[in-house]
Amino acid sequence: MKDSFFRSMTWMHTWVGLLVCWLLYLIFFAGTVSFFRDEITLWSKPALHDAHVPQERIGLQHQQIIAGVEYLKTVAPESNRWGIYLPSEREPWLIYAYEKPRPEGKRFGGWNDYYINPETGAPIQQPRETKGGNFFYRLHFDLHYIDVRTARWIVCFASLFMLVALISGVVIHKRIFKDMFSFRKNKGSRSWLDGHNVSSVLALPFHIMITYTGLITLIFMLFPYPAMTAYDNGVRGLFNDVLPTNVRTQSSAESAPLVAVETVLDQVYTNWPNADITQFAIRDPNTASATITVRAATGTQVRDQTPTLLFNGVDGSLMAKTRDELSATEVFYDSLTALHTGRLANPLLRWLYFLCGVAGCVMIATGCIMWAKRIRERMKKDQVPSFGLKLVEGLNLATLMGLPVATSAFFIANRLLPITTAERADKEILVFFVTWLAVALFALFKRAKQQWIMLAWVNCIACISISLVNALTTNGNLISYVLNSQWALFSFDLMCLISAVLFIVQAKKLRTQLHAPTAPFRANRAGKSNLREQNT
Repeated sequence: MKDSFFRSMTWMHTWVGLLVCWLLYLIFFAGTVSFFRDEITLWSKPALHDAHVPQERIGLQHQQIIAGVEYLKTVAPESNRWGIYLPSEREPWLIYAYEKPRPEGKRFGGWNDYYINPETGAPIQQPRETKGGNFFYRLHFDLHYIDVRTARWIVCFASLFMLVALISGVVIHKRIFKDMFSFRKNKGSRSWLDGHNVSSVLALPFHIMITYTGLITLIFMLFPYPAMTAYDNGVRGLFNDVLPTNVRTQSSAESAPLVAVETVLDQVYTNWPNADITQFAIRDPNTASATITVRAATGTQVRDQTPTLLFNGVDGSLMAKTRDELSATEVFYDSLTALHTGRLANPLLRWLYFLCGVAGCVMIATGCIMWAKRIRERMKKDQVPSFGLKLVEGLNLATLMGLPVATSAFFIANRLLPITTAERADKEILVFFVTWLAVALFALFKRAKQQWIMLAWVNCIACISISLVNALTTNGNLISYVLNSQWALFSFDLMCLISAVLFIVQAKKLRTQLHAPTAPFRANRAGKSNLREQNT
């Protein structure tokens, strides 16, 4: 393959990274954004902005559940499923929900949600239809518009390539700690290499953790064979054994009264004296097969499996519960899944996750640009660029600059699309992909530095427009969020303005480079120096 081990590893690091770097950028970008998916969903639904969690949130749960069951008995006695979703710090609203009648041939009929302000007990206007932050969460591993299983296989292969690139990058990086603090600006591809090294090394533990745990979360899709050997039902049988609360009884048409809610809650608080209940769900209410599922928050525990109790809905007996003590294997899998999702994170730790995710995006972006930059520096003055170089430069522009534009368009569409638009959430997503496609087509024909400058200004205007359009179409703005202590909404608008400033800096920096006098000798020398470094 190559003359030495290090050259072989360098070759592998370069090509393994380059082949999937644009897909990895999408995965990292969407995953980084989704660390704040609840906050983004809150911003996307202005009707919920005035909801606040009461100080005695946990103490009110008993009353909220009883009131919710009474409400659902009245409005949806024939529904197959009821759900009561209790407020939390990140989702400060109370929801009483019931399943709509199921269309013929469908497993589910969708939900009717009734929102309540938990602080006042007053109903909240039905919020606009939107996916909010959940769109980025699902995009992170489902890729949208692709069969879910196929998409997850693609993401798994990309993650495996990422893991190989990270390990090979550590192997070939002889000065890993020294280069952590080295950045030489205005040095062509040398500067891009320094940026790549700094963003890689500073957050290296996070990059390895998030990539490895991402593969672990889908391990039963990748390697289902042990479960298929041990269980008749395969992976489903394994999960039914590990999570007995997931087992569903056969639905019955025989009517039977629902057990008193107090009977169930007494047992809940016996098992969990300080329970922070997040969900109280009833399946097949008012029938002989009724079951009640109660779920509680994991808090800051490094645990992804939700503590769950399953009750008989007729006599109130406890049918199943998640184990308090997990086996060593379960702890390993569950803790790694929890580390990947970051649901355990408090606000400070969540921001650290976010910043490390941004570092991952920078690492991937600088790697993409550095490859094209080096090829350009080695070309002769009158040499025609190859198709491969044009393709890489076009994909760089379309992905690195198009994805932020599309994201801004998604948020602007959330505010500007009429509330009554049919399938409104899908229309927002369509705006995202159409905008991204438009930038990709633009990059297909024009991908020089002028186009980078142009798209930097477009991104700047788009980021400012998010805050501006939000202020014009709702009762909130940056100042009112501070006055009302709505820090999640304030942080969203602030991040938009910070992003706009960063794009301004990028545009000005690129314009300075564009008009700077050329220095062929320095560029050629830098190219030779980089080539020599790569081969050592």
